Amino acid sequence: MAYTADKAYDLISSAHQRGRLAHAFLISGAHGSGKENLAARLIQLVGSDSSASSGGFDLFGEPVVVETPPLDELESGWIRIVRPRMKSRRIGVEEIRNLEHTLHLAAPGGACKVGVITEADRMNDQAANAFLKTLEEPPQNTLLLLLTANPQRLLPTILSRCVRVPLLGGRALLADGGAELVTALNHAASRGFGTPVAALHLKATFTNFLARSREAADQAAKAAEKEEISAYKDATDGAWLKEREAFHKAAAEAEYLDARSRLFDVLMAWMADLLRLKVRSTGLDFPESAEKLRPIAEAETEARLLQRVQALESLRRTLETNAFEPLAIEVGFLKAFG
Repeated sequence: MAYTADKAYDLISSAHQRGRLAHAFLISGAHGSGKENLAARLIQLVGSDSSASSGGFDLFGEPVVVETPPLDELESGWIRIVRPRMKSRRIGVEEIRNLEHTLHLAAPGGACKVGVITEADRMNDQAANAFLKTLEEPPQNTLLLLLTANPQRLLPTILSRCVRVPLLGGRALLADGGAELVTALNHAASRGFGTPVAALHLKATFTNFLARSREAADQAAKAAEKEEISAYKDATDGAWLKEREAFHKAAAEAEYLDARSRLFDVLMAWMADLLRLKVRSTGLDFPESAEKLRPIAEAETEARLLQRVQALESLRRTLETNAFEPLAIEVGFLKAFG
């Protein structure tokens, strides 16, 4: 069961008040679902100064609302925030060991020590295995928070040792290249819509973004592999390095598929906006594009737009199989936009 960030906070806060707070939480959810803000609120909750989270009351008996600062601003001697910082955007074992060193120190006054790992799925194998030891034998007065949009990439042994808190919402459509894609789609559609030529032009626009995502994923994987070769080439055999090469290729593919899914979310929302404009519905995903899309929506029938949406949904299902991607996308775009 997934929760809003506020509901998740209320549930965890209630457990804290009853003295039943778990030592490790896995907070998962799409980009924009509020994972970091929830983590920041939990840090305030377990802080030694109880007024940090409640705010107390003013002279007139009204509750004082305390703003929750960005997560990184809460980092201090007993609060550690771990983020991917290497060129490959991975979390290495040294960063986890530095975190463990802090957690095993005695905090003054029995203060709660907090370790937060953002994008926890980006821990490499050595880091994940090192962190697993901390999960199995957590130091006293310690709270561990793992944040990720991809919990399925974590070790099953890590998943089994955390209280899982999936969050609703999120995935800001305009983030991570989404705004650029919407602009490109608007421009392509303004040159024509509803013909095979226009469909192929839109396909070219979309596949260009896919190619950029593929390149970024491959470069990150190669950087991670290079770092491992540099660190372990003199301490292991070639067979292990060969296995790691296969691992990084698989990681690059997973990264690309996640990026493709995000871009497809944008494409689906863009098409859905056309249908919303046709039926004069509110709640547009891209209201700033309404003036450019309205003439297209007016020229289409409601039934035809529904067929186009269904064609995109069919394309997405096809891409989740072993279909040849370039051909599937070309056929799918001809059906959806032709």
